Amino acid sequence: MATVSFQDATRIYPGSDHPAVDRLNLEIGDGEFMVLVGPSGCGKSTSLRMLAGLEEVNEGKIFIGERDVTDLPPKDRDIAMVFQNYALYPHMTVADNMGFALKMQNVPKAERNQRVLEAAKLLGLEDFLARKPKALSGGQRQRVAMGRAIVRQPHVFLMDEPLSNLDAKLRVSTRTQIAALQVRLGVTTVYVTHDQVEAMTMGHRVAVMKDGILQQVDAPMTLYDKPDNLFVAGFIGSPAMNLISGNVTDGGVQVGDYVVPVPRDVLAKAPGEGTLTIGVRPEFFTVADQGIAVDVSVVEELGSDTYLYGTLAGIDEDAKLIAQQIVARLNVRHASQGGKVRLGVDPNQTHVFSNESQLRIS
Repeated sequence: MATVSFQDATRIYPGSDHPAVDRLNLEIGDGEFMVLVGPSGCGKSTSLRMLAGLEEVNEGKIFIGERDVTDLPPKDRDIAMVFQNYALYPHMTVADNMGFALKMQNVPKAERNQRVLEAAKLLGLEDFLARKPKALSGGQRQRVAMGRAIVRQPHVFLMDEPLSNLDAKLRVSTRTQIAALQVRLGVTTVYVTHDQVEAMTMGHRVAVMKDGILQQVDAPMTLYDKPDNLFVAGFIGSPAMNLISGNVTDGGVQVGDYVVPVPRDVLAKAPGEGTLTIGVRPEFFTVADQGIAVDVSVVEELGSDTYLYGTLAGIDEDAKLIAQQIVARLNVRHASQGGKVRLGVDPNQTHVFSNESQLRIS
């Protein structure tokens, strides 16, 4: 096992004006499960491929343990990669697919078979070792791809959106299997996904990327509770955080006819800004006599919870709000579709962001 270190790692594709990955600095601990997450084109897969040796590092360095692997070929990095499309050999059996890399390394047949069998037991594949990939389901093929990585006993696992080809139900069960397997094996793992639910449920820490730049790296709940900026606040969480821009006024930020209380010391961190953005998670809204006025568009009753979707009421179009749609998760049935409610805000659960710097100032 080993640590992984990106030090100002940069990748600029030929003909491009902007780096796909821009001066990435990221430290991954020994045995840690690190998830890289972000929208398409944010640089997460490029970062993984740089670590794997499949993409050139134009500037900076990458270390695995104490070794500088920046210019090493992939075969010398002691990594194993699990791809999105499984990349199995169709003419080989499951056992042969899992043991192929060991065969290329001239590992004795007896040891090879033993390691394949151990991995198959871990993954519940003992009954499928004689089958070929075409006789397996998508979830079984993904487990074979995992097994092929496990038998190599690498220092680092790299996984590039391994669940994206599975249906929704299978993705949920497989992600719990992968997380449990990683804990059992204790191998440093770097996992790429665009699905923030996967990131939140699987990673020890999560690195959020946008436009090739690392935005924040933290434990999942820290990202959820204390996002560094507007992008992380809006990206992490399902449903996403409500981000509402309003005018700075005495004692808070005015949204429509309601002033959201904001401490003076927080307002003082954005001197000269006429507007700030208030961030509220859906579960921290309550129906109240005093609060943000919302025109209800849709009400989804899910039994234990009710999701209310609406738009801010009485807002001037010229206010140019960053976000006008509101999502509230309520634990009782309060509103009907087409009505109007007021949503109270808990000042202790309210985030305040600068519109100029995009950073959280609360």
